[in-house]
Amino acid sequence: MSTKQSNHPLTVENGLMLQARQLPSPNCDERPAGVGPELLVIHNISLPPGEYGGPWIDRLFSNALPADEHPYFASIAGLTVSSHLLIRRDGELVQYVPFHQRAWHAGVSNYRGRERCNDFSIGIELEGQDEEPFDPIQYRQLAAVIIALEAAYPGIDRSRMVGHSDIAPGRKTDPGPAFSWPRLLDAIKDGNAENAENAEV
Repeated sequence: MSTKQSNHPLTVENGLMLQARQLPSPNCDERPAGVGPELLVIHNISLPPGEYGGPWIDRLFSNALPADEHPYFASIAGLTVSSHLLIRRDGELVQYVPFHQRAWHAGVSNYRGRERCNDFSIGIELEGQDEEPFDPIQYRQLAAVIIALEAAYPGIDRSRMVGHSDIAPGRKTDPGPAFSWPRLLDAIKDGNAENAENAEV
């Protein structure tokens, strides 16, 4: 099952976002013993750069990106990377790695003196690029995802939410200057209020 925009809260069970299309990536492993999700890392991705839609993000995270399909692909086709979740431009959710497992999204990274952020983070990709505004539905979906993750994992809190550039400065720039953190926080507030109203009905 996948979703574009739903009027119902998202649900996480056994590490899976039930409303997401599931496409398991081989690029994951177990988190260290006793370590759970404690940090949200926001990324952006487009393949080829600046182009949206198509199968290429799925193919990258599945180790099936054809190096000869586009000149840019030759430089990344051998990468073994993944993320937990992708939010496409139209709001579709795609999950590659269960949230309780370790996705390979952050690389060399440091959060407040703590290295190896993959160990304790959830990586969320937005289909987009640094300099182009994200679609409103992506903010709404990201807010709904965050609300669901906060409900599912005690260690997740919106005060521990960063961009890839924050934990890998000088090496990564995403989600970039076009991403609006205030807009995301407003969407989270709106989503919480809407969930509370629905619960009272």
